[in-house]
Amino acid sequence: MEMNTRLQVEHPVTEMLTGLDLVELQLRVAANEPLPFGQDAVKASGHAIEVRINAEDPARDFRPAPGLLESLEFPSDLGPGIVRFDTHLSAGERVSPHYDSSIGKLIARADTRDLAIETLLRCLRAARVAGVATTIPLQLAVLDSAAFRAGQYDTRAIPGWPPAPAHA
Repeated sequence: MEMNTRLQVEHPVTEMLTGLDLVELQLRVAANEPLPFGQDAVKASGHAIEVRINAEDPARDFRPAPGLLESLEFPSDLGPGIVRFDTHLSAGERVSPHYDSSIGKLIARADTRDLAIETLLRCLRAARVAGVATTIPLQLAVLDSAAFRAGQYDTRAIPGWPPAPAHA
């Protein structure tokens, strides 16, 4: 069995479902402190979904779209669940062409999968990201598709993917 002592990019999903701050706990363990609870005390509740918002253009084979972020707003009060947006950027900053095209991670949590999807859709629809192309239009299409909602999907089921070949 492999053990990974690093946090993965999806750790906010676990945090939203358990109420635990995994970063704090990892720092405590690194400081040689014992965990303040046992495994039996860890309880997950509800459903959470994460999307990574990237400065990429899905219509152009996901080419990076660096540039100035003119606006970056993700409302957190649209319900029916809750959202969390983790980012290292703010409006007025640049998405660099020299590193990662990541703008941030948007995580929605609700009591059911359908409500988590609805929460994520509401937040993405109301998001204000300007200045760079993003993956948001594709994420909206996927989350709102019947195949995704039914859990009957794979990469071949992504609406509009692969893009139609360009005609010369």
